[in-house]
Amino acid sequence: MSAPAAVTDHAPLTRRTALAGLCVLTLVNLLNYLDRYVISAVLPDLKAAHLGLSDFRLGTLMTGFLLVYMLAAPVFGALGDRRSRTRSIAVGVFVWSIATALSGFARNYLQLLAARATVGVGEAAYGTIAPTLLADYFPVTVRGRVFAVFGMAIPVGAALGYIVGGLVDHWYGWRAAFFVAGVPGMLLAVAVLALPDPPRGLQERQARAGESPVNAPQARGTLAIYRGLLSHAPYVLTVLGYAAYTFALGGLAFWMPTFLERARGVAPAQATSAFGAIVVVTGLVGTFAGGWLGDYWLRFSREAYLWMSGLVTLLAVPVAVVALAARAPSLYYPAIVTAELLLFMSTGPINSAIVNLVAPAERASAIALSVFAIHLLGDVISPPIIGALSDLGSLQQAVMIVPAAAALCALLWMAAARASAKARLHS
Repeated sequence: MSAPAAVTDHAPLTRRTALAGLCVLTLVNLLNYLDRYVISAVLPDLKAAHLGLSDFRLGTLMTGFLLVYMLAAPVFGALGDRRSRTRSIAVGVFVWSIATALSGFARNYLQLLAARATVGVGEAAYGTIAPTLLADYFPVTVRGRVFAVFGMAIPVGAALGYIVGGLVDHWYGWRAAFFVAGVPGMLLAVAVLALPDPPRGLQERQARAGESPVNAPQARGTLAIYRGLLSHAPYVLTVLGYAAYTFALGGLAFWMPTFLERARGVAPAQATSAFGAIVVVTGLVGTFAGGWLGDYWLRFSREAYLWMSGLVTLLAVPVAVVALAARAPSLYYPAIVTAELLLFMSTGPINSAIVNLVAPAERASAIALSVFAIHLLGDVISPPIIGALSDLGSLQQAVMIVPAAAALCALLWMAAARASAKARLHS
């Protein structure tokens, strides 16, 4: 592979510029998750739309998107370590926005599946590269909070997908929901082009006295990078834990509005809006609190991000069981709120941990491998697995797989923290 290309923007990176970049990338991340979860808000109408959709096929709509997303991620990971990051992101945002709008024109299952799968091509460019820009915009000591702000767009965007999708579906039909979700991305693609693309490893080099902010050391070949990552125990354990987390959260996010409607008798519009409101509040509070606590505890332990993520996820397990098993709204609504709050606390710290575990010149490839793994083992398979279990029994029984996945996630992240500490002692 060729060496990393020269950076495209040599202008000084000011705090104002970095914050502007964070704002734009956070807005794109919000739209990312709005596009991804608008489909969850329209599942009942899709099933009734004579498109030949069973619960299993509904689950494969998310799977098709995620399969393409994860397969395209390594390609964009290599590009992100060697080419213009802002141009790659802008193209990706534009592609996924077009594909989202095209979903509204589908006339059968295969057309809808193809449109949703194409969304994954565009999102792979953004999902693998944007975190590397943020790592070069901000120093290590504040990355937990930076990634928390970036990560707050996940629950807000997902909630807007439920709310906007549900309201537009109610008044104008499910096709219009996809049109509304797809258009804003075309404007944000232009905004991304105006962002700086600083030297890779800028913040780490500026933190070392007497060194100038020049390009990071050249990256190894792509295959060598991936082989190295697969032999890096803390990284592997962190990503496997993230996969279990994604399995749990992805399955819950996809099926929860339908679960409330079908298993708890909540009206469709209320199910999407209520769960959307819960996701917004818990996402904002939980993600920000997790980022702040992660940065605070980083003063005392370099493995603070991993320990904190593991412990709060473990605390979420029994609460999630109550949320999915209780029949009374006075029990399951508070439990849903608490479980979501605890789960979202890991968003900023765990992404910061992945970025900090690898060399700056290899971050996009590391994130790409992480994206591939967490979706292959996570939310690619959880929606259809839950759907298939629902077809065999009931949705009530099927969703109980979620707390088990969260428990596995917590154990893997704590094991990653121990492995990281051990690796540092022997380095």
